[in-house]
Amino acid sequence: MNQSARLAESVGSERIPLANKRKDYLKRAFPFYLMIFPGLLVFLVFKYVPMFGVFIAFKNYSPFRGVWKSEWIGLENFVRLFSEHDFLLLLKNTLFLNMLDTFIAFPFTIMVALFLNEVSSKHFKNSIQTILYAPHFLSWVVIVGITMLFLRTQDGGVNEILNALGFESINFFSNAGSFRSIWLFHNIWQGAGWGAIIYLAAIASIDPALYEAAKVDGASRLRQMWHITLPSLKTVIVIMFILRLGNFIDVGFEHIFLLQNPLNLQVSDVFETFVYRIGLVQGDFSYSTAVGLFKSVVGLVMIVAANKIAKRFGEEGVY
Repeated sequence: MNQSARLAESVGSERIPLANKRKDYLKRAFPFYLMIFPGLLVFLVFKYVPMFGVFIAFKNYSPFRGVWKSEWIGLENFVRLFSEHDFLLLLKNTLFLNMLDTFIAFPFTIMVALFLNEVSSKHFKNSIQTILYAPHFLSWVVIVGITMLFLRTQDGGVNEILNALGFESINFFSNAGSFRSIWLFHNIWQGAGWGAIIYLAAIASIDPALYEAAKVDGASRLRQMWHITLPSLKTVIVIMFILRLGNFIDVGFEHIFLLQNPLNLQVSDVFETFVYRIGLVQGDFSYSTAVGLFKSVVGLVMIVAANKIAKRFGEEGVY
């Protein structure tokens, strides 16, 4: 009995400090949890709660009958999607635009970070960063509006220069071939500076002794960039690439919709604009939900596959 009593006392004495440690931890961590809460709340409200409506993709949803009384139709909406006359066109346009963004805009963001890191003048570097970050805070409405002012056929700045040089005016927005170039330029202009922030943060964590040793060995700035900076960024680049693949079939509605017109529809019609026409304009909510679910499943599969490939090559991956 005496031994069991001593054991109980020792356990009780251990519980008290443990409880105090938990209280101290919560007291220290409370401000951080408070900072996380608004973002977490937005994520729950706009990401998880809407998942409740996903199952109407398997129903013939009618607003008059409601969600529960609408008829179950199984996979009919998905069969309709894959047999859609424009499905291959939508898939081709979506994949092509995403390939442009992934293989041109994505590396360009890394290049911006690398060259910003090489700027020695702090004042000049801050000025360049401000100029590059500023477009991120402009809405697509403003960006497309400015583009239309510069590229319009009459009184547009670009066509005025072409006319002054003896060339004819070009109607950029009726030319299907120029749509992709304008869209890609917008993405680079708006996102390259802002996207470079995470790479600059990763570069800042590189041990300066590595650069000093490279200088002693006679390595040029370009050699240091190639053999020290880029290998140190490899893990961050892989993670950002995997996350980007999650949106590989999602090119963004607003930007495409503002640039789209009947003359460039053959190259600008993507799943987002298709969902807008079917879901909001025609009111076919079940079918548009099925299209959105198809996009989400493709994104999930690509993230899982890319993560497994990254791990197979010895990288950390996302999870």
